[in-house]
Amino acid sequence: MTHTPSFLRRPHDRADPDPWLAIYLDQSIPIAEECKRAWLADCGSRSRQFLLPVVRPLARATIVLFQLVRTVVPDHLSSPRVLHRMLEWNMRTWLSPHANTLIFRHFHLGSEILQFIAANTRGISMSTNPLKPVSLRDVRDDLYLKHDINLFNFVIGINTLLKERGLELAPVDELDFSCITDGPPKFEEMPDRWTNFIDLQTAIELYTPMYQLFLTDNDFWRASTSLQLDETIGIYVARIVGTPETLALINNRHPMVPMSTLRAGFRLVLHGLATETQHAILVRHKRQHQRAAGVTNIGDGA
Repeated sequence: MTHTPSFLRRPHDRADPDPWLAIYLDQSIPIAEECKRAWLADCGSRSRQFLLPVVRPLARATIVLFQLVRTVVPDHLSSPRVLHRMLEWNMRTWLSPHANTLIFRHFHLGSEILQFIAANTRGISMSTNPLKPVSLRDVRDDLYLKHDINLFNFVIGINTLLKERGLELAPVDELDFSCITDGPPKFEEMPDRWTNFIDLQTAIELYTPMYQLFLTDNDFWRASTSLQLDETIGIYVARIVGTPETLALINNRHPMVPMSTLRAGFRLVLHGLATETQHAILVRHKRQHQRAAGVTNIGDGA
């Protein structure tokens, strides 16, 4: 992002400290610099301050209404193609550059985490289906739906292989970090017109009922339940790199206890942060691995 967040432009006032500056300077939670700037700038926007409190209860009421509609016409309204074209148009027209950047980062980083687990689990060999969009037009290819499907297929695939071989998930002797990008993912510059003002959290709340309306009931339920796989993926990463304490950073938990879809929007925000922190942890381990191997150029920026 080329814009410097407002909390970094203003001088620090000890009588009126900026909460976003405090969170930005705090280093207790591992997260990439470019993500942290974009995330906090988005959180401090007027859209989130004034629009989100209005949108959130209306969006949740709409979810209840659409659920009632689904009892009468279960899947007759479903159309992933229409959904993704609407999402692309909305992202291009209304979302802030920060929000779009964070969304695109999520697809790239989530794919890399799954690739890392697959490449570093002892005794198995499996391929993944990485989703790394480079332009908003890529959203049209059922991008959001494929993201959820990939996650479940990955969990099913890796555990089927482990069960067939009588193995437990454990790391290989020499970890391979080649699939982990150390630096911002590369994709097109996001639109930055006067209409691009909606923050990420408000957009997610708006998109959730749209998601429900244009997906089948099974697709929507699966998408909501996928958020609780954050803990599952976190456990996989912790077993491989040996850092179980990082599970404390994950808030979507217990996939065996499905949660209501009413809070799916808020939980999706937590899902995004969990992905960012898990990836940042892997970048940290990659750098340590490279230093141990005597590699000096740790910023590949791929």
